[in-house]
Amino acid sequence: MTLVTTRELMDGAAGRGVGQGAFNVIHLETVEGLVAGAEAAGLPLILQISENCANFHGGLEPLTLASLAIASQSSAAVSLHLDHAESEELARRAVDLGFGSVMFDGAHLEYAQNVAATRRVTEYAHGRGVYVEAELGKVGGKDGAHAPGVRTDPEEAAAFVAATGIDALAVAVGSSHAMTERSAALDLELIARLKSALGVPLVLHGSSGVSDETIVAAIGAGMTKINVSTHLNGFFTRAIRDYLDTNPAVVDSRKYLGAGRAALVPEVSRLLTLFAKTK
Repeated sequence: MTLVTTRELMDGAAGRGVGQGAFNVIHLETVEGLVAGAEAAGLPLILQISENCANFHGGLEPLTLASLAIASQSSAAVSLHLDHAESEELARRAVDLGFGSVMFDGAHLEYAQNVAATRRVTEYAHGRGVYVEAELGKVGGKDGAHAPGVRTDPEEAAAFVAATGIDALAVAVGSSHAMTERSAALDLELIARLKSALGVPLVLHGSSGVSDETIVAAIGAGMTKINVSTHLNGFFTRAIRDYLDTNPAVVDSRKYLGAGRAALVPEVSRLLTLFAKTK
């Protein structure tokens, strides 16, 4: 396989009733580790670059070009997704750079403004064959910007999907971003209601705080795209700490970054395999 479109991966997962893993890029070593994990599992992967990540690297282009190069040379089917873009300009830039999908996050806007902005991004992306995810009903976490108790209303969500023409919707069903303990309780009944009402794939953000068993149940209830970042970052960071503890004299950063990269591979493979189980 090689670089593929996100639409291809999402349509395939939704059609089979399985989950599609979407894992966040932090730097080059995570791209390499994530793709190696997908290759080990023999399963497709959505690589995600967030607006925050692009800002950290001083712009979208450097990490995007590296990610596209690695994906294009992979034996796994890999697509590239822009995650949590609050800037319409950044979403359009991602489309022009060759991303297979963009997530425009207008959840901080008033409803009418969110609809209008999301529709503009969707029209631009669809005109160039790019898949669009959006958010309605704020997902918890992230510096207190979202209230963890918020839940997506199925009727409002259906109206939002119809008004914007988006391809997938990130919904608030009980998870929160940046959780380091896997203790979130998801509203499985709400997931089923949203699946029935919307007619587009549902996206679970904040999956790092959700147990394996609950994620599997959420996929069974109708969730398709499963976003993971913090959980995998933990594997990377713990491996670096262990390497530095064992090798206190090391000065070559490739040594400990390599250990972090290697630690991602088995967990990425395990999660992709878990999500892809058929009912």
